[in-house]
Amino acid sequence: MKNFALIGAAGFVAPRHLKAIKETGNNLLAALDKHDCVGIMDSYFPEADFFVEYERFDRHIDKLKRQGVKVDYVSICTPNYLHDSHIRFALRQGANAICEKPIVLNPWNIDALAEIEKETGKRISTILQLRLHPTIIELKKQIDAAPADTIFDIDLTYITSRGRWYFISWKGDIQKSGGVATNIGVHFFDMLSWIFGNVKSSIVHVSRPDKAAGYLELEKARVRWFLSVDYNDIPNDIKAKGQRTYRSIRIADKELEFSKGFTDLHTASYREILAGNSFGLNDARTSIEIVYTIRNMEPVALTGDFHPFCKTI
Repeated sequence: MKNFALIGAAGFVAPRHLKAIKETGNNLLAALDKHDCVGIMDSYFPEADFFVEYERFDRHIDKLKRQGVKVDYVSICTPNYLHDSHIRFALRQGANAICEKPIVLNPWNIDALAEIEKETGKRISTILQLRLHPTIIELKKQIDAAPADTIFDIDLTYITSRGRWYFISWKGDIQKSGGVATNIGVHFFDMLSWIFGNVKSSIVHVSRPDKAAGYLELEKARVRWFLSVDYNDIPNDIKAKGQRTYRSIRIADKELEFSKGFTDLHTASYREILAGNSFGLNDARTSIEIVYTIRNMEPVALTGDFHPFCKTI
């Protein structure tokens, strides 16, 4: 049984981490969040200590260490811009870090963390759960088996409706979240680059607070992508079903269906991490470089090969 601490216990994704810690047979010693709406902890670790102040949490973890109680892992579910700092905290405390995606916002942060990883001998892991999805694994096998000169045409569409709260929260602040492409798209870009190879070129057609679209050329694919948190972008037939999310990946005019199990892979991720098979800094690097480039690129007019949803906005 390994001992865990968790930072960001009140966040949207925290329950998946709490569940994963529990289902892998481990123990949560302490959790931190500046918000105290963390009743979800009762379902998993009601005996865990909880803090709303970082300073007291820091002191508690240090006290445990001096008492001989080792924190083996710190799970990080905090806003994107804080990941780098909280990873550093974990390693300074002699623990390994498990961090939600995006692991950092800027590519150079990866290099700095690699130095700390080397200095401390501890491991930084990130959650790239799409790489563990059976449908995605099977797709990668098919692509790897295709003739080397095959180039696939792909349309990626992901619309996950968000209310007005989104733009008041840290997620609506590009300096804190990295913008729409980073906040809701980084795991898709990771999956695509993992399967179809390195980036050859990137173009941004649309860049707004609530949506982004562009064209990404990979070694084995031409990708038209569209990401949005605007309910108005959802196709009418999907709205008619009462759904507020639309996820589609079309490869050579064939729909890739991977909706089932999409949110249930954190426990599988934890099992791999605990077995020493985690996705680390270098695994995350390409997707971080992709979204950083998108965030800092000037959008062009709707020319060339752009996503068809761009016509409706």
